[in-house]
Amino acid sequence: MELEQVAPAARSDVRPQVEAQFIERLKQGDEAAFETLVNERSSEIYGLLYRLTENGEEARDLTQETFLRAFQSIVHFRGESDLRTWIYRIAINQARNRWRWWRRRRRDVTVSIDAPENGRLGLVATLRSNTARDPEQDALLSERERALKKALSSLKRVYREAVVLRDIEGFAYEEIATALNISVGTVKSRLARGRQELRRKLEGSL
Repeated sequence: MELEQVAPAARSDVRPQVEAQFIERLKQGDEAAFETLVNERSSEIYGLLYRLTENGEEARDLTQETFLRAFQSIVHFRGESDLRTWIYRIAINQARNRWRWWRRRRRDVTVSIDAPENGRLGLVATLRSNTARDPEQDALLSERERALKKALSSLKRVYREAVVLRDIEGFAYEEIATALNISVGTVKSRLARGRQELRRKLEGSL
């Protein structure tokens, strides 16, 4: 019994140590480490940016800008959050900057909540069933997906960010707070408001 209790504790220290070594390689300008970072994280960062822009080309551009900024800023990384959360924060800031740029030019930007290229389960996937469906069920599901996408795209940006990070990306409240540079209380408030708005918008659609 004692061995079973000690073994997991010993293993729990491995991951932080490995990440710390990896971050140090990045800070030293190790190109192989940076390439590894891009290979491991670019897909999920692209998926996030696709959901926040609904534009594949723009999401790709922002993904490149995100990793370029990460490469330029890694020397200032202090480890106050994990590396993944730090990169998400950069990506969100890049999306916000682009959104402000388009807004100044009076162009509307819509949002997608399901990027199939990302390979991750989107919010609409929670509506899906693992059991077989008939054509009528498929038609109903498609209608629900369209309504859900439309409802999320109409949310205020700050609520949309909270919902995407929590309900699609699966971030903890503390991680969202770090990524958005707000308090946990504000995260919960925005998430509650965002979900409330989604329910209200979907009441007459689903």
